[in-house]
Amino acid sequence: MKKCIILANGRPPKKSTINHLVSAGYTELICADGGANSAYRMNLIPDYIIGDFDSIKNNVIQRFRNKSILIKISRQNDTDVEKCLKYAIRKKFSAAVLTGVTGDRLDHTFCNLGIAVKFFNKIKITVIAENSILQAFSGYNEIPAVPGETISVYGLDNKTTINSKGLKYKLKNTSLPFGSKESTSNIALKNRIILSVTGGIIFVVRDYNVMRKNGFILSD
Repeated sequence: MKKCIILANGRPPKKSTINHLVSAGYTELICADGGANSAYRMNLIPDYIIGDFDSIKNNVIQRFRNKSILIKISRQNDTDVEKCLKYAIRKKFSAAVLTGVTGDRLDHTFCNLGIAVKFFNKIKITVIAENSILQAFSGYNEIPAVPGETISVYGLDNKTTINSKGLKYKLKNTSLPFGSKESTSNIALKNRIILSVTGGIIFVVRDYNVMRKNGFILSD
């Protein structure tokens, strides 16, 4: 299974997060344009740098020119993160962690979270931002958990219904349309929860450090 990290030009993760992902099998680092600036500051060498190159600094290009594969894509109908994902899909990666995708611009953050839905059927996407981890789910899912951990569940529309087992606040044929209803700060009661999703896609947000400490494998 080929898995990659996509580092965007937003608020960067800790280097220890990148190292943990590499140890978990995310062995290739793809930088979305200015994400390479963050890689440079963390003394990381990207395998690929992809984008329209309007954000990457000249000294960073020079540093990585002979060490990374640079792919300039000028078209503007895709964001740089989307360009990276499309490349990863063409190269048969099965899973990607997006990081550096949140920051000062709310529109960029919104767009990058939406990408987890847009590419849901093409590649397994996990988003890591600060101490949170977001994953998208559909269908029947058994998810390892830690009793007492906080698990937040978000739907997107009225057509999507959720049934849960192992959560303190049960979801029974529940819709959680964005802007109307949500299940923020729900609590796991068991070491495995079940989320059965019909008619669409949901977001589940958890604590990254809890997942890391307990050895939960990402995006399998």
